[in-house]
Amino acid sequence: MSGGGGAHGALANVRHNVPLLVWLVLVWILLWGTWSWANLISGIAVALAVTLVLPLPSIVGGLRFRPLPALAYLGRFAVDLVVSSAQVAWLAFRPGSPPRAAIVWVQLRTDSDLLLTMTAETLSLIPGSIVLDLDRERRRIALHLLHMRDEEDVREEKARVLATEERIVRAFGGPDDLAALERPVPSAGPAPSGRPARRTP
Repeated sequence: MSGGGGAHGALANVRHNVPLLVWLVLVWILLWGTWSWANLISGIAVALAVTLVLPLPSIVGGLRFRPLPALAYLGRFAVDLVVSSAQVAWLAFRPGSPPRAAIVWVQLRTDSDLLLTMTAETLSLIPGSIVLDLDRERRRIALHLLHMRDEEDVREEKARVLATEERIVRAFGGPDDLAALERPVPSAGPAPSGRPARRTP
């Protein structure tokens, strides 16, 4: 009986951590840099081993795994990787002066540690944007962005960050996270140092 209960508990733990498993497998494949069945299978094995041997504490509010929104998130992530890589390559080799950059703060809406981390990691993996800081208490993220010509470009990049957060929440978020998407986005406010984020030449 005790053995059956242990096996049932292990399976329940795996089911509960499906979003984390998917994320670990994705990161494993990205670390290898190439897609292959061997990388996929080894990534699943590593993710299962990490989840079973080093279980995380329960996440308040819980997470969900929704296959169609998850596919939409992964598909858009793949497109952003290709497009942003091409844009950064063009900026590196094009003639003329170096592109202007900007440091911006974006106010996020989810209050989930895991979803905030997934949002930050997704943005970090896309060329052209670097996560400088994640203010957990205020749910704000600071990004260094390339090729910001004017305020309109900054607004577009902020909208892109919020769209990325929304796709992650709709794929893996719980009811509270989904409800947060319906609320207006508050202003990010000043940087923690009291100085507004400034543009860099």
